[in-house]
This record gives sequence, C-alpha cells and structure tokens, in this order.
Amino acid sequence: MAAPGTAGFSRRRRATFAVRQGGSLLSVNGGSVAACQSSDTREQGAESPGKKLGAPEAAQLKGKSEKQKRRNDKPSDMLSCHRTQESLLSSASGYNNYRGVLNWCVVMLILSNARLFLENLLRHGILVDPIQVLSLFLKNPYSWPAACLVIVSNLFILVALYTERQLSKGSFGEHVGFVVHCINLTVMLTFPVAVILTVPSVTQDDVFCMFLVGGAFALGIYTILFLKLYSYRDVNMWCRDLSSAKAKKLSRSLSCPSGFSGDNLKVCYPGNLTLKDMYYFAFAPTLCYELNFPRSPKIRMSFLIRRLLEMLFFTQLLVALTQQWMVPIIQSSMKPLEDMDLSRMMERLLRLAVPNHLLWLMFFYWFFHSSLNFSAELLRFGDRQFYKDWWNAESVTYFWQNWNIPVHKWCLRHFYKPLLKKGFSKMVSQSAVFFLSAFFHEYLVSVPLRMFRLWAFMGMMAQLPLAWFVGKFLHGNYGNAAVWMSLIIGQPFAVLMYVHDYYVLHHRLDTD
Repeated sequence: MAAPGTAGFSRRRRATFAVRQGGSLLSVNGGSVAACQSSDTREQGAESPGKKLGAPEAAQLKGKSEKQKRRNDKPSDMLSCHRTQESLLSSASGYNNYRGVLNWCVVMLILSNARLFLENLLRHGILVDPIQVLSLFLKNPYSWPAACLVIVSNLFILVALYTERQLSKGSFGEHVGFVVHCINLTVMLTFPVAVILTVPSVTQDDVFCMFLVGGAFALGIYTILFLKLYSYRDVNMWCRDLSSAKAKKLSRSLSCPSGFSGDNLKVCYPGNLTLKDMYYFAFAPTLCYELNFPRSPKIRMSFLIRRLLEMLFFTQLLVALTQQWMVPIIQSSMKPLEDMDLSRMMERLLRLAVPNHLLWLMFFYWFFHSSLNFSAELLRFGDRQFYKDWWNAESVTYFWQNWNIPVHKWCLRHFYKPLLKKGFSKMVSQSAVFFLSAFFHEYLVSVPLRMFRLWAFMGMMAQLPLAWFVGKFLHGNYGNAAVWMSLIIGQPFAVLMYVHDYYVLHHRLDTD
C-alpha cells in the first residue's frame, strides 16, 4: 500500500497526462480544446468551492479563455473555406448594388447611338439647318394660324370671367350660367378646328410641316384653356354653394396657405373674380383653379436663367435631331409602307423607335421640368410637383398617374370623383378618363394632319387592356419593363401609321 501523499501525487500525474493526451488528440482531429479547458476550470472551482472571483479577475480570466480559443481555432479556419451563401445575381442573396452594370449599359447605349449617328452622317450628310426653320416663320406668317388663334383665345377667357361675375351678382341664374359656359367651352374646341381646316392647303412639305406644328401648338393652347376654364367654372360654383350654406371658413377650405409670412391676405369669393386673378390662373402651370395658390417667397434669378438656357438648348436639340435623324428614317419608310413589306416595315419601326423615344424623353424634360418650372418661378407659383417617379412604374396605371401630374389632378378632381359621386363604378370611371384622354390625343393629332384615322385614339384606349394584363400577370421589374416597352414601341408605331396614311392620301393621289 502506498503512502497517502504518494497516492495523491500519482493521481495528479495521471490526470495531467490524460488531459494532455486528450488535448493533443482533439487538436489533431480538428476539434477544440475548450472542453478540456472548461473541465480544468471546473476542477479548479471544485478544489476551492468557497473562493469567489471578483469582476476584474473574472473578466481577465474570460479574456484569457477567448484568446486561447482563437489561438487554438486557427488550424480549423485554415482547413475550412466554405459557408452557406447565395450567388450575387440570385434574388435570395439580397445584393442590390448594380452601379457597374448601370454604367456598362450607359456606355453601351452611347456607343451604339454614336455608331448610328456616324452612319447617319456618312449616308445623308449634315441636315441640321436652324436658319431654315426661322425663315419659314418669317417668309409667310399668315399661312401659320397659331398666332392669330392664340390672340383670339382671350375672348373665351373674358366670356368665362364675365359669366362668373354675373352669377355672383345674381344677374344670371345657375341654369343660364351653365348654358353660357357650355356654349363658350364648345366653341373653344370647334373654332380652332374650323380655322385650321378652312385655311388653304400648303403643297410644300417644309411649309406644311410648320403649318402642322403651328396648328398643333394652337390646339394645345386651346385644350389647356378648355381644361382651365372648366375648373374655373366648377370651383366658383362650389364657392356659391358654400356661400349659400353660410360657410364661414371658405378661404381656408378652398385654398392652400401662403408660402411666406409676409402675404397673410386671403381672397374670398367673390373677391377672386378679377381680371388679374383670371390671367394669373391662365398663365399658371396648373389646370386646377384655387382662390389662393401657394406662393414662393421670391424669384430666384439663377434658377430662372438655368431653366431658360435649358429651354433654348433642348429646343434647338429637338429640331436638330428631328431634321438629322427622324426625317430620313420616315422618308425611307415610304417605299416599304407602299409595298406593305412587313419585314422591312418592322425594321423601319425598330429604327424609328430609338430616336422617337429619345425625342420624347427630351420633350418631357423640356416641358415638364424646364418650361413649367420657368413659368412657375416667374409667377412665384409654389407647387412644383409636375411629375413623379413615373420611370419606376411597375404598372401602366401608375405611369399615367405620375408622368403628368397637372392633368392627373384635373381628371381626379373634375371628372373621376364626380363620376364616383354620381354612382358610377371605379372601372367605368377609369374607362371614362381614358376615353377623354384618347379624345384629346386624337384631337391634337388628326386636326393638324387634316385626316381622321383614330390611331391615337385607339392607342390610348389600348392602355386599358394593357393595364389589366400588366397589373394581373407582371409585377416588379417585369411590370416596369412592360411599361418601358409600351412607351418605346407604341409611339413610333402610331407615327408610322399616320405617315403611311398621309403618304397614301397625298403623294399617291398626286402620282396617280
């Protein structure tokens, strides 16, 4: 029998040897020594059960343990290099930084269009001639009825103001005022049509193009005034209804607060029925009338000059691209359209899609950003939300609601909601809005061309089934791609259809 001290010493040596053997075995097998270390720590705790470690000592012991663990885990990290993860192009990865891909798309777009531009220059030469455009305006201004029509439009504005003044005094009854407004608005739409259609036809193509642009401009002005005067009549009628109900907070209920503290005056009905107020609304970049518009504190000259320079630059660029790019493609499309060669017609359609879409984007920026902001800054008009993020539209409905905010507000306020109040369903009301938009699209295209083929009308009405299809079957990026595809392909298709009909109606008859 061994002595007690000798037996205890032997047991401790065997335990230490076992721990070392186990630790080396676990390290070789790629495991961790933490188990041995934790058991050793438990043994130390068992040997001194009454001893408690302080907070600094516990933190120091924990730090030593973590350092020992990291030092012992290094061989394991060297042996393993894989973990569960998704590919970056997979939707499950959550990766969304595609800035390099976007830059690549922009570079490819620039290079491809540069090739088309060089090909156009080599084939047709330089066709841009701004002097030619100015000479057409100065050569025979009487053949361009736009200026005369714009001047005459003041009569319709004055008739609307006079009618509202008589209604406010009680000189006219509501039924008489309604009839006068209806006659005034109806003549507004028919008078420019009669003038444009009765002016003698112009045979020269370049002069006819200016006649076409002038007629479209005049019709656009009359269409804007039609919508404005309709809103003017509605708002004043609402004011009379509130006055008859003895509403005391009329100004705050129908107007927005002023944009600066120095202008605390609020206009109440019928104090708004002045010539100054009427013409401010006529020139303001909005279609919806209010008694008190939001106003900006001052005119920013730097902002105004930037918008003016943008307007001049994009006007010249639109004319140049039309002369250099659009006109040659349209002229080369005459023969395939005459022969009804479908393959060549499709090729011409795709060739026309790029410049047509580029011109449409430039026109959007020129009109909705530069021009409307210029007029708003000049008039200190506070509401500058003329468009929203239509480029992110994932449905056709979202696009039409956000690319032209002034028209959308007018349709919602004076057409869509009144139809809902009268008991019509949302689908019928939405279809009626598209029908009204289709009518004005055809009105602005067919009258200057002096031919009625309903291509613009059918193109707008086709948005209803397209909106249903995209909303039901396409979502997210697929819906956004479908919206872009309809914009890129739909417009040049309508252009080619009108070109074909115009060619058949004029050039083929002249040849025969």
